Amino acid sequence: MTTLLQSFIAGRWIGQQAAQALKSAVNGQTVAQTHAEAIDFGEAVDYARRVGLPGLLALDFQQRAARLKALAKYLGERKEELYAVSAHTGATRTDSWIDIEGGSGTLFSYAGVGSSELPSGNLIHEGPALQLGKKGLFGGTHILVPRGGIAVHINAFNFPIWGLLEKFAPSFLAGMPCIGKPATATSYLTEAMVRLVNESGILPAGALQLVIGSTGDLLDRLDGSDVVTFTGSADTAAKLRVHPNIVRNSIPFNAEADSLNCAILAPDVTPDDEEFDLFVKEVAREMTVKAGQKCTAIRRAIVPRQHLDAVAERLAARLAKTVVGDPSVEGVKMGALASLDQQADVAERVALLRQGAELVYGGGQGFAPLGEGVAGGAFFQPTLLLSRQPLAHDAVHDVEAFGPVSTLMPYEGIEEALQLAARGKGSLVSTLVTKDPATAATMVPALAALHGRVHVLDRESAPESTGHGSPLPVLKHGGPGRAGGGEELGGLRAVTHLLQRAAVQGSPTMLTAVTREYVRGAKVIETGTHPFRRHFEDIQIGESLLTASRVIGDEDVHAFGKLTGDMFYMHFDEEAAKASPFGKRIAHGYLVLSDAAGLFVVPEPGPVLANYGLDTLRFVKPVGIGDSIQVRLTCKRKIDRNKKDANGQGQGVVAWDVEVKNQDGELVASYDILTLVSKKA
Repeated sequence: MTTLLQSFIAGRWIGQQAAQALKSAVNGQTVAQTHAEAIDFGEAVDYARRVGLPGLLALDFQQRAARLKALAKYLGERKEELYAVSAHTGATRTDSWIDIEGGSGTLFSYAGVGSSELPSGNLIHEGPALQLGKKGLFGGTHILVPRGGIAVHINAFNFPIWGLLEKFAPSFLAGMPCIGKPATATSYLTEAMVRLVNESGILPAGALQLVIGSTGDLLDRLDGSDVVTFTGSADTAAKLRVHPNIVRNSIPFNAEADSLNCAILAPDVTPDDEEFDLFVKEVAREMTVKAGQKCTAIRRAIVPRQHLDAVAERLAARLAKTVVGDPSVEGVKMGALASLDQQADVAERVALLRQGAELVYGGGQGFAPLGEGVAGGAFFQPTLLLSRQPLAHDAVHDVEAFGPVSTLMPYEGIEEALQLAARGKGSLVSTLVTKDPATAATMVPALAALHGRVHVLDRESAPESTGHGSPLPVLKHGGPGRAGGGEELGGLRAVTHLLQRAAVQGSPTMLTAVTREYVRGAKVIETGTHPFRRHFEDIQIGESLLTASRVIGDEDVHAFGKLTGDMFYMHFDEEAAKASPFGKRIAHGYLVLSDAAGLFVVPEPGPVLANYGLDTLRFVKPVGIGDSIQVRLTCKRKIDRNKKDANGQGQGVVAWDVEVKNQDGELVASYDILTLVSKKA
């Protein structure tokens, strides 16, 4: 049954008249049609600003993270609906898993980033604060805040779900409503996903809009508070980058472009090594997963010249075992390209590559995909080429066949291997297969200069490796030069890229008020009640306690050394300690911490449930035997993670600034402690 696709604009679905027919990649039959109605992008942008933006900023980082988690669960529970639609793209179940469950997994990952790494509220203090005046009365720091704009995400055809969600997740966390524009060829899968998102009711109105078809004058309607991201060809990225309105308003533009990624078999690996087979397996997998339609796929396989024939033989044998056809047929391991247009494009580019390379495997002779009606599908045989003199031919380093195609190229010596890798002019990812750590230490820095990610593969990492072609939410995705020069994913980095950074100057008290994080030197709040006896809601930023003093005696040092086994000479050998830079015996640093805790900890049960972390510890000055210490404990920041325990008791996290000073008022230790604090019943 043919589906009429609709755009989701300004809270309603638009499209009643059919336009372009979209074909099944498997059998060529029409599975969907785009709509003919023009989109009012003025309305779309206005809705995003007027409705979407306030709705997102009514939530804070923590609350938006919770929405992402809920959405990930919702989509996960309905994944089979998406798998059924995904089959029309030519994807196998494994291919679709990367797109569908990889998409929801990315939502989960960013939900975790928000929950564990972002504060309550909509401002991130990117400290530490710096003292700018001699007396500590004037300081400065940096903050990150929502840009107050919208994000336009233009995506490629190969990952209709993951491609949008991996950009949407950090944008949503950053408080930016999104307008997503999928590639038309596979937009029916994106539309199916967005319908589920809308039906869930989890997102605020205007948080996500969908464009089926052309972007029209959308880019002309953006301003400097907005961002544009693009995934696709390097040529299209270059055109969008110089769009007059993007240039005129300095609109941030992030491109992730197709690139000629490489895999290098290091010279220390021989055909008898396990790593040799790992290399062959990795190249074959990257050629056949998603039928080679990945921006991270291996396009150039760089191998020692003496092992060229062995690699070619094993790789051809492995490709020969790859069953191609309708993914619904049992035993099929590789499906079709996304469209007949894509099939023709790959064939044209292979012809260009063959002007400077010979055919090792493929070529179409005897190629017969399995399944009924596949003659009308967009299938392409895995094709392995060989360029025997790769430094003498430009095409193998300039032309990308975006399908199951890779070119072998030999090298002599590490320097030549790196020279070949560099001919890609910047790529998303490279893989180095080696068993020698020294080789990795030599080659990785050189590869890192021209690749967004370097994947080092050996027998140790192989059992858990996610592989050459798998961008991960916690690591950056993007690359220099031809790869677009952009950067996305990377956990918290992806969120901060979408926020506005500003420097703030003022008194410590003002900086504390702005950042909602205590800055030393600010006025403190002393309530007369120990802060550890107060519930999460009642504790104020800057609420402070100055403890009594405690003398650290010789008997304390000996008892601590006996208890812990730390008998370092500086604590016990009077003569040796005199010859040290300190000139005397000193107490254990961790004894100072323990005694400091004894000064501020409340022994009775109370709202403070647990101490689960200690950050930024510095031992600033030694504590001598007989010195006294005193502690200033101050609430530094609060994070309401909106969580409850098994009994329904709410909890929050409080970070406390700890200053330990000696009898002369000199700072001897400084750190933050993190405590889990209960809310009122």
